Amino acid sequence: MLAGALALAACSSLEKDATAKWDADRLYKEGHSELQAGNWNHARELLEKLESRYPFGRYAQQGQIEIAYAYYKQGETADALEAADRFLKANPSHPNADYVHYLKGLINFIEPPAFVGRLIGYRVSERDPKAMRDSFEAFKELVSRFPDSRYAPDARIRLRYLQNALAAHEVRVADYYYRRGAYIAALERAQGALREFPGAAAQQEALTLIAQSYERLGLTELQADAERVLRLNFPQPVAVKTP
Repeated sequence: MLAGALALAACSSLEKDATAKWDADRLYKEGHSELQAGNWNHARELLEKLESRYPFGRYAQQGQIEIAYAYYKQGETADALEAADRFLKANPSHPNADYVHYLKGLINFIEPPAFVGRLIGYRVSERDPKAMRDSFEAFKELVSRFPDSRYAPDARIRLRYLQNALAAHEVRVADYYYRRGAYIAALERAQGALREFPGAAAQQEALTLIAQSYERLGLTELQADAERVLRLNFPQPVAVKTP
């Protein structure tokens, strides 16, 4: 009996939360320190305790942002996005709202490995476009709502990168349809690339696919219009595709 009681007392002591008496200031500072040290899981645990115990304190909102960041650094994409969206819903006019939009863009941002990508012919346009689109929309929202944000210049660079990658993906799909004789589907995807991502690097290839799809469909006037736009913008033609 005595041994059992001692064992239970020991377990109770071990399970006691060492942070139980910490105030909001200490919880935030310790969590932030762990975040800076790269101890993402421990940082998040401390910041979540802060959010739970002191939801209306002066550290609560910053702690919520840092929770989203910790999830992002842990590779927990869904949890990171949920935390960021929860913060923005509750605090749309917060002074750091621009950063949270930027963080949302980073969470889904896809880029090829700098060295390995060149060796293996990696093309980001071959990846599932959903994450790229989500990232594109987040950065677009940032530069639209906060054009003077300190994060806007980098967001614009990433937007151009994503615009080219997403347009290239759409053109690859259009090319797939064209080569299989699905000319209407090819037209829709190539036109969508031009409409959604104007000025992207794949613009010439998209216009070429449009002109050639019209030709295959026997729509000679529309083919002529597309070819005129193509010649006006790109004097040097790309290779002719054959289905």
